Amino acid sequence: MALFLWLKYSMRFKLYTLVDITETNARRGDDPKEFRQHQNFLTVMQTIGLRVNPTYVKSPQVIKDIPSKYNLGSKYKTKQSIWEYVFDIDYDGALDVDTLVNDFDLIPIITDLDETAKFENAHFITKKSDVCNIFFEVTDK
Repeated sequence: MALFLWLKYSMRFKLYTLVDITETNARRGDDPKEFRQHQNFLTVMQTIGLRVNPTYVKSPQVIKDIPSKYNLGSKYKTKQSIWEYVFDIDYDGALDVDTLVNDFDLIPIITDLDETAKFENAHFITKKSDVCNIFFEVTDK
């Protein structure tokens, strides 16, 4: 029998986004919408992965709520679909919110999926408070 050593994560982050980042595991040739949704999810993972190797327990979950409660753009006044995603990193201090904000700003996204918010441009926006469509926080150190 193999002995497994489970390490506790060092830092936990949470992101909220109005962009459809549903993890579908769809591949080219599968349902086109599900493929595009998964491409947005992979964009998130790869952008985080520029600096660290994130791990996560579950796929992004959808919340229906007012975006301002999650520090998302003030332009979005009515209830919207908001994707919540929690990920961990192994090394304390290897990543911070400011770095994520800088890394994600203006990263291209695929729109017209299951998001309810309408975006002027097909990018993650982190630095304009009125149209911010992704927000990060550290939830545990």
